[in-house]
Amino acid sequence: MNMNVKTGIINESEIFKKINSSCDKNFQNDRNYIEEIFAKAKELNGITPEQVLSLLQLKDNDLIGELYNTAKEVKDTIYGKRIVLFAPLYISNICYNECLYCAFRSSNTNLHRKKLSQKEIITETKHLINDGHKRLLLVAAEDNSEQGLDYMLESIASVYSVTTDKGSIRRINVNMAPLSMEGFKKLGECKIGTYQIFQETYHQETYKQNHLRGHKSNYQYRLQAMDRALAGGIHDLGMGILFGLYDYRFEILALLKHVEYLEKNFAVGPHTLSVPRIEPAFGSEVSMNPPYPVSDEIFKKIIAVLRLAVPYTGLILSTRESGTLRKDALDLGISQISAGSKTNPGGYTSNVEEKEEQFSLSDKRSILEVIKDIVSDGYIPSFCTGCYRMGRVGADFMELAKPGLIHKHCTPNAMFTFKEYLEDFADNDLKFRGEKVISEIIESNIMGESLTFKNNLKIKLQEIANGTRDIYY
Repeated sequence: MNMNVKTGIINESEIFKKINSSCDKNFQNDRNYIEEIFAKAKELNGITPEQVLSLLQLKDNDLIGELYNTAKEVKDTIYGKRIVLFAPLYISNICYNECLYCAFRSSNTNLHRKKLSQKEIITETKHLINDGHKRLLLVAAEDNSEQGLDYMLESIASVYSVTTDKGSIRRINVNMAPLSMEGFKKLGECKIGTYQIFQETYHQETYKQNHLRGHKSNYQYRLQAMDRALAGGIHDLGMGILFGLYDYRFEILALLKHVEYLEKNFAVGPHTLSVPRIEPAFGSEVSMNPPYPVSDEIFKKIIAVLRLAVPYTGLILSTRESGTLRKDALDLGISQISAGSKTNPGGYTSNVEEKEEQFSLSDKRSILEVIKDIVSDGYIPSFCTGCYRMGRVGADFMELAKPGLIHKHCTPNAMFTFKEYLEDFADNDLKFRGEKVISEIIESNIMGESLTFKNNLKIKLQEIANGTRDIYY
């Protein structure tokens, strides 16, 4: 390990010292110490890096079970029983970067390259709306920066322009290359929700080994993208790690250091954290044999520990993972999932080609199947975009999320958007079970609200049944 590498945000030497120190201590059998961590986590103020490492090292099954239960409790306290659903919309796989784990990398000459026209983007959007989606993550590979931004801005306008008899897309989140501050200002003017960018790995040498050419090979420029985005007027940020490139303990501590840096300097932490693992990608040897594979057992602990460490954030799990694991992860702190996803441009309205996908998908359930499983587990599927449109973003969102107050908006808005789905898309079985879940949550006092508030919820739900749409608090 290189113990002397430092950056303005990530001090690798400091992180390695914490890891090495944790390895010298044996806390896994110290139940009192672990119980103290759980008690602290329930206060919703996060836990220390040392405590994070202690929980990641747990081997006692009873304590691991308590870890999972604590993560579920923290998630439910902040966000209630809702699970947000979205779909990624890939608009281009033309890339100038050389990232060894990705099928889109520039040297992959066997990949079929495609950049959707605005007409094709509109067609894809119509399909997603008619499938029930209200939230999209617009994804584009990195071409030559400023042209890429112009294309993204035009694509955002195209998506927002689409309306069918089933509705429209109410909010777009964006995953694209890091921009200059001026570029972020332009992006922020397009009424996007969250700007999402992953560092992939925070370990500089590993980053260098896996990002050989293109703009993405500049570690520092990518690391500082969050600073430029916030300074440029973007309110909500999505961060993430690609697990499998390097030691997961290092990656988690580095991510938390980055979170701490943003909170200290901008009073805003990540709106979302994503936890993808490397999955097989066409023509990528690295993706077939990840250098630091993460088992399902470790991965579940990672999800639960991140929920305790950054309790206010939205934790996202994509269709990279199997339906079984994603189902389990709902009880570990995951609060957002994609559904019915495609990772190739044009994938929703054409046959999916292996030679067009960014990576292989494990969960190929339809959005209807995903929703049925969510309901079976007692959760409410949510398509809510209320916070973005009510201005509960950035620091304002943090003021509600950190103390656990945001669920008073999340739960009603989840009910309203799910009720829309039940009216417009559900079969009879789902409609019956969905109405039952909504009714049970209203009567459960989970929101701690008055009888008047409950009656108002019922009135709004009846309005939706009568044809009103897009009600939100």
